[in-house]
Amino acid sequence: MNSSEEIAVSGMSAGRSAMRMGPAELVQAAAMARRFYLEGKSKIQIAEEFGVSRFKVARVLETALERDLVRIEIRVPAELDAERSDALRARYGLRHAVVVESPAEAEETPDPENLGEVAADLLGELVNEGDVLGLAWGRSTIHMAAALDRLPPCTVVQLTGVYDAGTAERGSVEAVRRAAQVSGGDAHPIYAPMLLPDAATAAALRHQTGIARAFEYFDKVTVACVSIGSWEPGISTVHDMLSDEERAHYASLGVAAEMSAHLFDAEGRRVGRDLGERCITVKADQLRRIPEVVAIAGGARKAAAIDAVLRSGLVTSLVTDTSAADVLMTAGTTPKSALNRSDPDGQ
Repeated sequence: MNSSEEIAVSGMSAGRSAMRMGPAELVQAAAMARRFYLEGKSKIQIAEEFGVSRFKVARVLETALERDLVRIEIRVPAELDAERSDALRARYGLRHAVVVESPAEAEETPDPENLGEVAADLLGELVNEGDVLGLAWGRSTIHMAAALDRLPPCTVVQLTGVYDAGTAERGSVEAVRRAAQVSGGDAHPIYAPMLLPDAATAAALRHQTGIARAFEYFDKVTVACVSIGSWEPGISTVHDMLSDEERAHYASLGVAAEMSAHLFDAEGRRVGRDLGERCITVKADQLRRIPEVVAIAGGARKAAAIDAVLRSGLVTSLVTDTSAADVLMTAGTTPKSALNRSDPDGQ
């Protein structure tokens, strides 16, 4: 049954309270409701058509709602949780928050693939023609790029090196190529590992022609897509790339989360800044200046890390799942607005 049929039936077969209205009143109320809710006519236009005042139209429409002649339903796709999305957006002061139903069979799995699919649709909304889209390394951003089916013409740049240069064809390099192919724009991939043995090697790589060209776009990025990792094996790329001694060192600094090779404590303050000197990645201050930074991360195991990164002020929007959202809505003190993008370190 389509929506217009629903309103017509409601108008003619309402409950007992509505039957206190006479048949002429019922027919007129149903007609006015159809004009207003389905045909998009204004109250003034309806008043002119029926020869009554716009105040009479307003009263009739109000009565139609009160007496169940008109039923308004707000529907979103089943996999989206609109209530949690709005609550999470308000709690963290985000520009956009989209909460996806967690797969029942994999509630503890971080970053289920459907997050990438929803993020792909969100990017289709956020990216405008002529924008520069930045993609950081991460399983969720790779899933997102694979799901892309529409993007306006834009330039796509890789924001970090890869987890393993030998898997570039299946990772972030391919994600950048895929996004550029969909948009019809230029691609600027980075053929280099994210983490290098020392700062000198990283500095030398940054000056190589292809990598330097990609870095030139970092200050021009208008929309970025990033992933979030918690500080534990298999859920943080950076954690997995470090030695046991290095992991212990950064853990002693209170690291709770990582994003694009930047480390954060539970309050969203950056720690272990020396690690950045060894990494091929966009700078935190550059991320802070990007108008729209969308993080894709989910799963209850990542909730604390997501909370930490949101508190950093580097992210403006989030795609997550119900498992993470339920933890985030009860996590600690109310955070500052994510759109207050000042550095929590005060630096």
